[in-house]
Amino acid sequence: MLGNLDVNSVMNVAQKVSEPGKLEVVVVGIGTVFVGLICIVIICKIMSLCCGVKKGKEKQEESAAKPVVAAAPIQNREEIIAAVCATAAEELGTDVSAIRVRSFKRI
Repeated sequence: MLGNLDVNSVMNVAQKVSEPGKLEVVVVGIGTVFVGLICIVIICKIMSLCCGVKKGKEKQEESAAKPVVAAAPIQNREEIIAAVCATAAEELGTDVSAIRVRSFKRI
C-alpha cells in the first residue's frame, strides 16, 4: 500500500496535518497575552508588597525621629502673592485685577 504513494503526496499530507488552523492561532495568541498580563499583575503585587513594607517602616522611623516644628511666617508675602497672581493672569489671559486671592498658605 505504501508503494503506491509518492513522496509529494506524503509531504502534502504531512503539511496539512502539521499546519495549525486560524482558530488555533488566535486562541494561542490571546492565551499568551492573558498569561503575560497575569504574570505582570502578580509581579506588580509582589513588588508593591516588598516596597510597601519598607516604606511603612521608614515612615514610622521618620515620624519618630523628626520633632514637629511650627511653620515660620512667610517672608515678603505681598510680593509672592503679586507674582503668583501675575503668572495666573498671564496663563489665563486675563487682567491681574480680575484675580482675587482668598487664601495663601504655605504647604
